[in-house]
Amino acid sequence: MNAIQLVVDALSLGSQYALVSLGIGLIFGIMRMINFAHGDLIMLGAYALVVPTAADVAPPLVGEWPAAAMILTIIALVAATAVLTERFAFRPLRRRDADGATLLISSFAVSYLLQSVVLFVHTGRPKSVSILADLAQQMQIAGVRVALVDVVTIGVTALLLIAMMLFLRRVRWGIEIRAATEDFTMARILGVRADAVIALAFAISGGLAGILSLLFVAKTGVLDFRMGVPLAIAGFVGTVIGGMGSLFGAVLGGLFLGVASSLLQALLPEVLRPGRDAFLYGLVIFVLLVRPQGLFARRDTGERT
Repeated sequence: MNAIQLVVDALSLGSQYALVSLGIGLIFGIMRMINFAHGDLIMLGAYALVVPTAADVAPPLVGEWPAAAMILTIIALVAATAVLTERFAFRPLRRRDADGATLLISSFAVSYLLQSVVLFVHTGRPKSVSILADLAQQMQIAGVRVALVDVVTIGVTALLLIAMMLFLRRVRWGIEIRAATEDFTMARILGVRADAVIALAFAISGGLAGILSLLFVAKTGVLDFRMGVPLAIAGFVGTVIGGMGSLFGAVLGGLFLGVASSLLQALLPEVLRPGRDAFLYGLVIFVLLVRPQGLFARRDTGERT
């Protein structure tokens, strides 16, 4: 495989994992809870693109809309769903001083609920769908043809990370979120409204999930009600590698995991490629053995309610 093609593929997958890790890490930073329903928010955004049908090929529900309208609709839908899950599945438990294990079980319940809704509406058969057809084209980079969707994925991720960084450092709401991730108790004492900050964090996390669902479907063209599970696992592992409680670490951890996965797929001998994940997670174990707190861990990683 050409080196440029390999780099683009690795960065594209790494970008996807970085977005998942950022969404998961944002919630963990404030609530000290891993939201395993995050992957199913991505799945929900993907299925919201199509008309309910039992056929293997699903006609796009928003296929005739302008691209901007489609993108904004999906992002808003997933963000609103994330906020609703916070309001009805997590906030009542927080107000009852539920511990992290109870919140974790609640996130699993939300995950299965979203999967069950999609199964009821769309059945469990995988579907193929085509959106943002222009992204299926190839483009030339130094004489090498690469998929436009991969380049767009890398570019969109970079822009989102820059926007997120500016938001957290320049905008009042972002500064409050950053303060809550640094020291939630002190932030509340200083007047940060806990419910509003957590709801906003869920909205941003859901928005990231919606964007990723669009990029993922544009690349694969396949819908499956279990599609969010491996993404959530990758995001969780990326968050752990980067350091629980560090947004910057979560992004780098997700990027590291995606790049390592692509490089192993390309560089391993062909006979060993079916066992790529064994090598990948063996590498994860090695990293955690060397630095068990993660590469960019914060000191305080206790539970918060």
